[in-house]
Amino acid sequence: MNFNEYQKLAQRTNNSKTPTGKLENGCLGLAGESGECCDLLKKFFFQGHELDKAKMLDELGDVLWYIGETAAGIGVTLEEVAIHNIEKLKTRYPDGFSAERSLHRPEYENG
Repeated sequence: MNFNEYQKLAQRTNNSKTPTGKLENGCLGLAGESGECCDLLKKFFFQGHELDKAKMLDELGDVLWYIGETAAGIGVTLEEVAIHNIEKLKTRYPDGFSAERSLHRPEYENG
């Protein structure tokens, strides 16, 4: 399955029909679901729980669903999001990650 196939199948299960509704639902859902991922990690690091990888997989799937919803809200595909992100990373870190480039990124140096 590719990103766009996933997004099309996932959109069958949404109830937001307008771009604004998709954007609102997507962003709010992302906050909630990413918080659930963080909660699993918090329980692992600070409360003595085992890391529940199956539950993390569920929550990551929910995060992906809401990314697709948000992308639909702004009229782009998940493939476009992925391509845009890779191009941004290639520009930011042309030779792979570097702490030096991370510390001195142009968007941080100009205020």
